[in-house]
Amino acid sequence: MDSERPAAPAKPLLRALSGEAVWPPPAWLMRQAGRYLPEYRELRAQAGDFVTLCITPALAAEVTLQPIRRYGMEAAILFSDILMVPWALGQPLRFAEGEGPLLEPLRDAEAIAALDPAVVAARAAPIMETVARVRAGLAAEAPRTTLIGFAGGCFTVACYMLEGRGSKEFAAARGLAYADPALFGRLIRTLQEATVEYLVAQVEAGAEALMIFDSWAGMLSPGQFRRWVIEPTASITRALRRRCPGVPLIGFPRLAGPLLADYAARAGVDATAMDTGMDPRWAAQAVPAGMALQGNLDPLALVAGGAALEAETRSILAAMRGRPYVFNLGHGIVPQTPPEHVTALMRILRSA
Repeated sequence: MDSERPAAPAKPLLRALSGEAVWPPPAWLMRQAGRYLPEYRELRAQAGDFVTLCITPALAAEVTLQPIRRYGMEAAILFSDILMVPWALGQPLRFAEGEGPLLEPLRDAEAIAALDPAVVAARAAPIMETVARVRAGLAAEAPRTTLIGFAGGCFTVACYMLEGRGSKEFAAARGLAYADPALFGRLIRTLQEATVEYLVAQVEAGAEALMIFDSWAGMLSPGQFRRWVIEPTASITRALRRRCPGVPLIGFPRLAGPLLADYAARAGVDATAMDTGMDPRWAAQAVPAGMALQGNLDPLALVAGGAALEAETRSILAAMRGRPYVFNLGHGIVPQTPPEHVTALMRILRSA
C-alpha cells in the first residue's frame, strides 16, 4: 500500500479503499450495468454488437451511468470488457450470441512477438472518451459516486488469447505455462506492459480507482498462482504507484481460496475482492486489518431475493463490520436478476 497517499477523500468508496471503516459500507455490484436492465437492452440493440457498444463512447457512457441513476451505488464501473486489451493489441475479437467471446487464438512465438503494447492507449482512445464522459456525468448527477476503471489480470487475459474462447479448463494457457514458461512469460510481460498503459490512460481520462479482474486465477496450482497471478499483479501495481500515485487498486483473484492471504500480502493492491465461495470471516482474519475487503454476496441470492437475500447480506455485513470494506457480489450479476431485487439489496445495505 502507498505510504504517501494523501488524507482520505470525501467519497465513501475512496475512504474505504484508503483504509477507513466506513459504515454503512459503500456498495457497487460487478456487472451492475448489463443485460438484467431493460434500459441496457434497448441501447445494446442500437449498437448492433458488443464490441461496437464498448467503443461507442456515447452509448458506453450511458450504459455505465444507468445503474447509478436507478440505484445510486457508490461506484460506477466503466462499461467495457477485459478482452478490450487483446483487441487493442490487434487480436481480432467478437462476441457471439450464446458462445461468448471469440478471438483468433495465438498459436506460436511469432504471434506473441507481434503484439505491441505501445499501440494500446491510442487504439483504446474511444474507451478513454467513455471514461471522460462518465466522470463528467457523475460530477453532474452523482458527485459522491466514484468512477472505477479496470483491466483483466494477465493470466486470465492470456487464457482467452491462447484458447480463443471461454473454456472450462483453459488447457492451452495452463499447458503452455508448464511446457514453455519462457514463451508464456513473454506473453505475460507483454500483457503487463499493455495493462499498465491501458490503466494509466483510464486514470488520465478520469478514473478515480482501478480494479484488476483475474477471473481464472483459481485454476492454478499454488506455485503457478504465485508466478502467474501474484508476481504480474505486483509488477503492475509498482508501475501504477509510480505513474498514478494515490489512485487505489482493487484486486480480484477469483477462486484463490487460502491463497487470497498471499495475494493480499504480496500483490500490492489496496483492496482484495472475495469470490462467492470465500468465507468472509476467514478473510477478515487472513487479510491485514488495514486492507479493504470487497464482496461477496452470491449472485443467485440476489436472484432469489426475499428472506434469503436479506439473511445472506446481513451475514456478510456482520463479518465485515469494523474494518475497511466495500459491499459487492462474489461474481457478476446474472441476466435473470429482477431489478427490484437490487433495489431491495440497496435498501438493506443503507439500513445496516
